[in-house]
Amino acid sequence: MASITVADRSDIGRSREAFGNHNIATVLPFVNGGASGMVAFAVIQPVDMIKVRMQLVGKCTPTSTKPTPFALVKDLASRGGLLELYSGLSAGLLRQAVYATARLGTFDTLMKALQKRADERHATVTFVQRAGAGLTSGALAAFLANPADLALIRMQSDGMRPIAQRRNYKSVFDAFGSIVRSDGIISLWTGCAPTIARAMALNLGQLALFSETKARLKEHTAWSIQTQTVIASALACLFASTIALPFDLVKTRLQRRARTVEGALLYRSMADCFQKIASEEGLTRFYRGFGLFYLRTGPHAMLTLILADYFGWLTGAKQA
Repeated sequence: MASITVADRSDIGRSREAFGNHNIATVLPFVNGGASGMVAFAVIQPVDMIKVRMQLVGKCTPTSTKPTPFALVKDLASRGGLLELYSGLSAGLLRQAVYATARLGTFDTLMKALQKRADERHATVTFVQRAGAGLTSGALAAFLANPADLALIRMQSDGMRPIAQRRNYKSVFDAFGSIVRSDGIISLWTGCAPTIARAMALNLGQLALFSETKARLKEHTAWSIQTQTVIASALACLFASTIALPFDLVKTRLQRRARTVEGALLYRSMADCFQKIASEEGLTRFYRGFGLFYLRTGPHAMLTLILADYFGWLTGAKQA
């Protein structure tokens, strides 16, 4: 049997090191994406809570007075203190651990592949390619994260029920168990269609437009990387919020699973929900609360993108 020389051992060592470095480089975008998403959600959770409550007031939860964010904060504070604003935090963090990890990691991986192919052809990555990467990563991530998204809506809206009907979820896993026992495991994907549509709309702006804008700013300005990132993320979030808000409203209404007095589901499908909101509450209902939605989506996306860029630079997954 041939013996292994010192040179052979050295080659094997270098191969293992290269293999390990390749695996780390592949995983880092997913880790950085998940970490940035979780940190960002922890910051904006109170705004998300108010946004969800605002969307449910109306057909799902009738009220005699027109709700405002300040009135809802006051009501929440009177019920259980300001910590009530963090109801569902465990579900929100789990959702980000799945959603942000999958969408940012997948988008980064697809963009690297597109950039590599463009470099080989001495071309540039087009906006259509960026959009395709954003739509694909958003759809995949939304499907995987839908159970946690559903649990988050249920936990945030539980306090709007009459006291006798509340589930008083202890954690996201308690919510999962309650939903499965009540409606079966498939029900964890309730509202999946508008969730995916919302995610694709957000990703089209937050990732594709962000990536394209940042590339153009880098090409045509001498601004710092930090300035380019902030401006690109702000513009991308404005666009994303505009096209995503109607889907976000429908997603929240479907996942709440409100019922009529007779016990039938208030909305049968995404199309039925769109039609009923338009006919019963008016087309303007889809954009009521846009400022609050942007206040929730904009800072969250900006924090996520900025942190993902920073973590990527810190870990060597991205170049400055």
